[in-house]
Amino acid sequence: MSANLCNRYAGLAARVYDLDKPIGRSFGDVEFYTRRLEICDGPVLEPAVGSGRVLVPLLEAGFDVTGFDASAAMLDLCRAACEARGLRAELSVARFDDFSYATRFGAVVLPAGSFQLIATAQEGLAALKRFHDHLQPGGRLILDLDPVSAVLAPPGPTRRWTDANGDLLTLAEERIDSDLLNQTVVSHLRYDLWTDGRLSASELELFALRWWSVEEMRLALGAAGFVDVIVSGGYEHGRLPRREDDVITFEARRPL
Repeated sequence: MSANLCNRYAGLAARVYDLDKPIGRSFGDVEFYTRRLEICDGPVLEPAVGSGRVLVPLLEAGFDVTGFDASAAMLDLCRAACEARGLRAELSVARFDDFSYATRFGAVVLPAGSFQLIATAQEGLAALKRFHDHLQPGGRLILDLDPVSAVLAPPGPTRRWTDANGDLLTLAEERIDSDLLNQTVVSHLRYDLWTDGRLSASELELFALRWWSVEEMRLALGAAGFVDVIVSGGYEHGRLPRREDDVITFEARRPL
């Protein structure tokens, strides 16, 4: 299955994402990343920036943040959120495999498991190398991973949200593939928009995630040229992950 067919976040998907994970909603990551970035010098790059849930609070905290995303619909929401708050950020449509900047960053951040949108181990390693090459010497990469148990958990019931216009948006998920060999799951997502009790629009998307073990990611970071890898659980910097943690964070440095 082509990676280009998955994780597109078109119009309805972007609206649901923004309703489910609005600007400033934190899972502990906004505060964690704000603290860790205080020790970094230089601008910050957020790949897969989405609708700006983390980027906007970082801008408000005074950080110079650049973002990219493969979804133009998500970036439209992010730009609107920035403009509404009088904030400025360089935002562009790009993918993990083709982003390019002349700037060298003090940090690259990927909260909330967005790195797991990369479909294969080979593409993941290539992305890590691109992150490394876009960091200034001494710059840091900080990324979150979901534990394997979270990725493999079966889909829940249909979810629903009501937007400011009173429209109802629903999301139904069906798992269609679990590839234990290649460490990926693929789900079929159906987004429906209901206006005045009638179905007015639908979108079908394929959503794929890849899980990484702790040691696999540690080795991948080393292979990409990073040093001083720190693995933390539950957004407690330096505390080794535990089985019950719902997030694992890796921090690594480009050598001086």
